[in-house]
Amino acid sequence: MPEPLSRESTTTSVVLLATTPASRLYCAEGTLLDRVGGQLATLPVLDVQVVSADGGLVAGLRNIAKIVRVAPGAVAVLPADLVAHTEALAMLLEHPARDTAALVSHDADSGPPHPPVRVEGGKIVAAGSSFHLVPAANATFRGVLQTGESGLSALADVAEELAELVEEGKLGPVTEVEAADLLLVGLVRSGVAVRATGLGPLHAGRVTGQGAADTALTRLAEVDEAQVRLDTAVKQDDGFFATYLVSTWTRHLIKPAARLKLTPNAVTGISLALALLAAVWFSAGTPGGRLTGAALFYLSFALDCLDGQLARYTRTFSPLGAWADGLSDRFKEYAVYVGLAVGFAGPDIWYLAVATMILQVVRHAIQYAYAGTVADAGRVGTPWGRPARSLMESEDAGRAPGVLGLAQRIERDTVARWLKKIVVLPIGERTALIAVTAAGWNARVTFLSLLCWGGVAALYQLAGRIARSAK
Repeated sequence: MPEPLSRESTTTSVVLLATTPASRLYCAEGTLLDRVGGQLATLPVLDVQVVSADGGLVAGLRNIAKIVRVAPGAVAVLPADLVAHTEALAMLLEHPARDTAALVSHDADSGPPHPPVRVEGGKIVAAGSSFHLVPAANATFRGVLQTGESGLSALADVAEELAELVEEGKLGPVTEVEAADLLLVGLVRSGVAVRATGLGPLHAGRVTGQGAADTALTRLAEVDEAQVRLDTAVKQDDGFFATYLVSTWTRHLIKPAARLKLTPNAVTGISLALALLAAVWFSAGTPGGRLTGAALFYLSFALDCLDGQLARYTRTFSPLGAWADGLSDRFKEYAVYVGLAVGFAGPDIWYLAVATMILQVVRHAIQYAYAGTVADAGRVGTPWGRPARSLMESEDAGRAPGVLGLAQRIERDTVARWLKKIVVLPIGERTALIAVTAAGWNARVTFLSLLCWGGVAALYQLAGRIARSAK
């Protein structure tokens, strides 16, 4: 299922920080600076501007601000002393959203030159440097930061403010090594949403000496980048049913679909056609018809997962595709409801069918209205949106009290997290519920099951939204 992304720009400019002696370390391509430049040449970047060590950190930050002010699209900042898989860079620079994001590794081994960060809900909510501490850190920043077009003004302002603070000695003994780290700190503290792009099994790290560089380059050869790209195409935070009963086999269809040049939108269309066929078979009302309809509906959902996997593998997200996918999900589900109701002889079945549709509309309103409101609040800077924090402030522990604290603890427990995903009755679990109850019993059982489970899920979601709104 493609993720709803806003395509901010089709171009990305790169600022390459050749500000440390390590950027001139030797490798097969010449120097590490040459190596990173060669990698960028294979990626869709508009241009690469190299910032040297002349003038120190203050001059470097001001140069970055000047470049950002005139950039036509997204800007990526990365150090030239970086040893990374090309696929790791591509995960950021080839992402069609061209949004604000940073490469992180979910490990606890923080320290120069990999400062700690705290990631919550796929976003970096706290970032560190030698001056800025991060309590409860759960990942490390790997030096690569991309800022989307909407965040460029904030990045330029942050770079200039940091240059002033460094010049006045207010950030302690920070050095040129920390330029990207400080920019990330500034963006997070200014309220810009920074997506955390996890490396997974890929490697990306900065080095400080020839021995470390040689070791890091050797580690790169131990990983199959093509296999990692395939693995990361499968959504990591999907529901239980989608993860264990669908994606385990649809992942094997990704490469064949790509070779056949199928687009994600084409797969979405096939998924829609199968759901409509399922509705027709359900409308027959016979045991065989319900069984066939259940199988077709399951296959429809499998293709619904495949279209997102194909989009991530080929990196061909689009706003149209995301909108069409979301719309087709609703249409397919409601078409199946109609088919089940038509195939059932009971007089009150339509009341149950309509009630089930209304419940799903309410649940989606609870989910998406809240997300949209939070996004709007963050843009206009309302008090309950994420507030901007001074670069001189200390970081709090980031632990929420009460219900939110309990929710955070649940996220850290694997079993509890899966139970929570099941309780909210996502589309995968709804598909399974519809297919099993329709094939094994009848439409009345299907609608009553959806109403009972969906009602519990709606109350759970509502309680969570109220708790977060009241924090």
